Amino acid sequence: MSQEPDNHEHEEQLAEGTLMSHLLELRSRLMKATAAVVVIFLALTPFTQRVFEVVSAPLIAVLPEGSQMIATDVASPFVTPFKTTFFVALFLAMPVVLFQIWQFVAPGLYKREKKFAIPLIVSSILLFYTGMAFAYFVVFRLMFSFFAKVVPGGVTMAPDISSYLSFVLGIFLAFGIAFEVPIATVMLIWSGLVSLKTLQAGRRYVFLGAFVVGAVLTPPDVFSQTLLAVPMYLLYEGGMIMAKIMLPEKTKQ
Repeated sequence: MSQEPDNHEHEEQLAEGTLMSHLLELRSRLMKATAAVVVIFLALTPFTQRVFEVVSAPLIAVLPEGSQMIATDVASPFVTPFKTTFFVALFLAMPVVLFQIWQFVAPGLYKREKKFAIPLIVSSILLFYTGMAFAYFVVFRLMFSFFAKVVPGGVTMAPDISSYLSFVLGIFLAFGIAFEVPIATVMLIWSGLVSLKTLQAGRRYVFLGAFVVGAVLTPPDVFSQTLLAVPMYLLYEGGMIMAKIMLPEKTKQ
């Protein structure tokens, strides 16, 4: 998606290396990224029960009186908190992982591309965490409250801890990725694949598509679908504003 190099870029010499040197560099970056995840995971290991309690707090808060979560598998009480802690460590280490990816890719970019990519990487990290925070503090509380209120008579709401972990991980990823819409919008304009005028003309289709994505990625209730679709569309508008700021020469064409 690089732009056509200008004269300055023609004169700029990029670092070159052999296939073996690239493979060694890739291995080094992967090892450092893995080490970051492992270190955070080991640091959180003594607190696995507490980590799971924090992750499950939005559901526990709305369970009917006398109800509680259950474990249907024999090893779930031990394994599920460890799995939860591992994924928390992975999410917390994401800035380090992305930084290692950046360090591997950066030598092959021109200076102007580096200046453009750095704010995008920082923004993508912040947006991903914002999406997860929005899911935890807003979506989970509204969604689980709705589920608790529609439990049929004669049925006791007692979710399985393993099923709960799989469910919330999917929601976390859905909202984390959905909040990357502004980055995708900027990249489309930067690459020249789509113009700002075209994106502005397609607002109605994006609005409809956001609700379709919300229906696919979230449980089949109108609240969670809307809570994903509306931010996605607003972030789409935000991406176009960001493009105007970061790419004035592209957006004025």
